[in-house]
Amino acid sequence: MLTKKQLDLLEFIHTRVQRDGVPPSFDEMKDALDLRSKSGIHRLITALEERGFIRRLAHRARAIEIVKLPDSMQGTGFTPRVIEGDAPDAPPPGGAMPVQIHALELPVMGRIAAGVPIEAISQVSHSVAVPGQMVGDGKHYALEVRGDSMIEAGINDGDIVVIREQKTADDGDIVVALVVDANEATLKRFRRKGRMIALEAANPAYEPRILPDDQVKVQGRLVGLIRSYLS
Repeated sequence: MLTKKQLDLLEFIHTRVQRDGVPPSFDEMKDALDLRSKSGIHRLITALEERGFIRRLAHRARAIEIVKLPDSMQGTGFTPRVIEGDAPDAPPPGGAMPVQIHALELPVMGRIAAGVPIEAISQVSHSVAVPGQMVGDGKHYALEVRGDSMIEAGINDGDIVVIREQKTADDGDIVVALVVDANEATLKRFRRKGRMIALEAANPAYEPRILPDDQVKVQGRLVGLIRSYLS
């Protein structure tokens, strides 16, 4: 038997998965249940997992699989949903088919500076799973952010940014830019000013970097971000 908070959380996760295809973040769960901290959400998630209602998928960001629903929710229009995955041959014990969250493995090409530029990234350090709907056509890769120059754009030190490979950018795009002479790469907002390129931070502590356009090579554009709230 579930407590009211456990039931409320399960219903909230189920509703968001059915609507969006991905579970809510821990912050969204906390706000929805009017809890003061994410530690309460961790306890509720653990309790639901121990009781067999959900399953956390290892090495996937925000990946929660709904295994079954309690009897009190069976009449709420539950339609099992499999997103770009293979359905099992038969439903598991409990009657409900699992909701599977499709994820793609992207290479993490190392660390990118959101501050003072660092050496150009060229080595794959590991891989990360991202929700399939985060990426579209084209090749993508991921980078781990180091620095605080993009904090006002919602990009923090330690975040994983998902980058679509491309060589062009529009004004205002957040890009991975290679500074040719210095062989340095940085994550900045792109602005074209005549024959010059401004690489702008999203932190007033950092001045824009103005370079000749032949000294800046766009390596990709930001399309997504992954943040872990687990300490």
